[in-house]
Amino acid sequence: MSDIAVVVIIFATAIAFGFSNGFNDAANAVAASIGSRAIRPRHALMLAGVCNLAGALTGTAVAKTIGKGIIGPGLLTNEIVIGAIIAAVAWTMLASYRGLPISVSHSLVSGLVGAGLAAVGTSDIGWGKFSRTLIAVIAAPTLGFIGAFAVMVILLWVFHKFKPGYVNMLFRKGQWVTTGFLAYAHGKNDGQMPIALMTMGWVLFQGDPGIWDSIPIWIKIISALSISLGTATGGWRVIKTLGFKVTALKPIQGFTSDGASAAVIEVASQIGIPVSTTHCAVASVIGVGATTRLSAVRWGVARSIVFAWVLTFPICGLLGYGITKLLTL
Repeated sequence: MSDIAVVVIIFATAIAFGFSNGFNDAANAVAASIGSRAIRPRHALMLAGVCNLAGALTGTAVAKTIGKGIIGPGLLTNEIVIGAIIAAVAWTMLASYRGLPISVSHSLVSGLVGAGLAAVGTSDIGWGKFSRTLIAVIAAPTLGFIGAFAVMVILLWVFHKFKPGYVNMLFRKGQWVTTGFLAYAHGKNDGQMPIALMTMGWVLFQGDPGIWDSIPIWIKIISALSISLGTATGGWRVIKTLGFKVTALKPIQGFTSDGASAAVIEVASQIGIPVSTTHCAVASVIGVGATTRLSAVRWGVARSIVFAWVLTFPICGLLGYGITKLLTL
């Protein structure tokens, strides 16, 4: 197969990954505002699509972690890239069909590790970067839960003497801001994934690792558009799970959960750690629900979501390993 054909395949699968990323993670940006009935679904998805686009065009720290931190540029092969992408896309679309919000970023990281093990062995995997990602699996949702719970308690105390109608009206408007902020943060973190994949393919095609120092703007635009299109299309089964099945949401709760999760993701993006928007968003929704009473959270649904998070690492790792082995035969 010619080099041109291979890079076209990598770009096509990277775009598919970006679309599936936005399709599943659309729930994270819009579920709370739809669940609280603060924003109409169509308007929420349009807002999220635009803000995702803006976030994906901002910064490249996460893209470089994915592109250079897991597998060294000098060891990267076309088979590794394609194997990792196919593994992540397959798991993401299956989870979306089942209505499970998963970590698309962790799907890709796990797929890369599995593909790397199949092609270059254990000694050439960036275990340090991978361990930071694993730590974030626990740290990010924990911070999201604590932050959402604490802010919710404060807001309930501040507004307890105000009329419910006024509070609902105020935070319905506020959710336009926090929904946009969460979508922007999602684009800045998860939106870097297709950028990393397309840059990997371009580095391999050009044979120039220096491209990582100045990623072409056209790669950023194509990647950002793919994830924004997926977000604007919307994974409705995932939206229903997070927006309606975890806990009942009012505008003040939707405002708080979106703001808390967006803040955690923004900090992680600044230091180049790929975190799960899903983990943060779900934990924040549980956090605001728990301020009412523990029984307000549907823990059975929460357990199913956490189970899907745990399965992401072994499933995508094994898929990445198997696909890459087949490609290298």
